[in-house]
Amino acid sequence: MLCKRIIPCLDVAEGRTVKGIRFQELRDVGDPVEQACAYQSQGADELVFLDISATNEGREAMLNAVEAVAARLMMPFTVGGGVSSVERASRLLERGADKVAVNTAAVERPELIDEIASCNGSQCCILAIDARRKGSSWEVLTHGGRRSSGRDAFEWAKEAVSRGAGEILLTSWDRDGTLSGFDLNLTRIFSTGLPVPVIASGGAAGPEHFLKVFKEARADAALAASIFHDGRFTVREIKEELKRNGVEVRL
Repeated sequence: MLCKRIIPCLDVAEGRTVKGIRFQELRDVGDPVEQACAYQSQGADELVFLDISATNEGREAMLNAVEAVAARLMMPFTVGGGVSSVERASRLLERGADKVAVNTAAVERPELIDEIASCNGSQCCILAIDARRKGSSWEVLTHGGRRSSGRDAFEWAKEAVSRGAGEILLTSWDRDGTLSGFDLNLTRIFSTGLPVPVIASGGAAGPEHFLKVFKEARADAALAASIFHDGRFTVREIKEELKRNGVEVRL
């Protein structure tokens, strides 16, 4: 059985880590390099770094910040934000990222996924989906959760996987920052219906939520921000509780 992964997320704006609720009301929560080191010492399996203003500002992720974080890490490191071309993806990988996450640019031009996967391998290409409930399904949001694409989230994920995406970072817009728990129905549809790993994101408040998303929704990994940034729990505390409840994790 593969170990389940716990992944802290750094949403970065103007060189600082920020956090909000449903991508709004952002507050400063720390220095990304310091936090990356802290999460590594706590036993995080991977780290995700998202430059949340890059797409709306029409630029690529801050390369200096990416390089500074990568220089201190020994765990896999994913970077997203403003990845609108295979050249930008390659620059991030050259600066120390192990994987790149694409969202808005891939929705606007799906061929981007083919290009990144062909050039760098599917294992480097993560599709990030910000999904908002719409009736009995979910729609894809772009531009940092500000715009509706009109696309069905699960159908888009299937297309992206067929184009070469090697993993899905699935964020529930409805749950983001609310501490109300992962969206289990959303996660289950993706994790049972796709042939690639699914990272659940949005809403984690404590060990019980991680336990449910792994046991009930069958996620391969779970991402969180608020509970780690605010010191509610450490990564190690989450893992120890999961281990006690029969979930295989790396301690």
